[in-house]
Amino acid sequence: MLKKISIFLLLIWILYACSSVAVTGRKQLNLVPNSEIIPMANQQYKEVITKGPLSSNQQQTQLVKRVGAKIQKAVEEYMASKGASSDLAGFQWEYNLIEDPKTVNAWCMPGGKVAFYTGIMPICKDEAGVAVVMGHEVAHAIANHGRERMSQQLLAQYGLGTLSALMGQNPTAGEDLFMQAIGAGTNLGMLKFSREHESEADRIGLIFMTMAGYDPNEAPAFWERMTAMSGGQEPPEFMSTHPSHSTRISDLKSWIPEAMSHKKN
Repeated sequence: MLKKISIFLLLIWILYACSSVAVTGRKQLNLVPNSEIIPMANQQYKEVITKGPLSSNQQQTQLVKRVGAKIQKAVEEYMASKGASSDLAGFQWEYNLIEDPKTVNAWCMPGGKVAFYTGIMPICKDEAGVAVVMGHEVAHAIANHGRERMSQQLLAQYGLGTLSALMGQNPTAGEDLFMQAIGAGTNLGMLKFSREHESEADRIGLIFMTMAGYDPNEAPAFWERMTAMSGGQEPPEFMSTHPSHSTRISDLKSWIPEAMSHKKN
């Protein structure tokens, strides 16, 4: 009887700890507040950028920063229109290009800290291509995918409801979990986003890039270039947990009308 009551209370607690993705409305587990995650993410980002090295290509660096600023403005306008500006509390946007031609990747930490690697720039090809990637990665942060997967791991591995509790009991395990959940660019490796997360970021990113003034039709084109680059071989890190190439391109095309409905006149 006690076990049944405990399970019931756990289910009630989990339901209480759920939140919704701002754009899609999907319910997600939320056991770790952004006020706890973002300061740690900022510190981790600082360490990654300090190690660098940052790209000396000022044209590409300024391109990443310019597109980032446009996507940021679109995000802030979108969240304000939904009465959800408070969801951006603690965000300190920053955009950097890291010199690493072999790494075809980009990421955005909770709190708006973005990094591109020079290896992805040829696939981006131009400003619109950078906007595709920027919108997708920022969408992960706005949808709190890092927080969600951290919450799932807390519950599955440790049976704990907060990162603070884990840090109190086992600081090393807590730090490792945090670093894996948001620590893109580290040697620890990330907890992989699910395909559901990746598809959701594609959809949301398409809206953000359209609001920022870019053509959403550039998104399928970018992924066609990425597909061609992989040549049927093992995909680069940026694509490792994404849906199949054909599925992603088809989905993106089906979401273009929704994205266009957010286009400014």
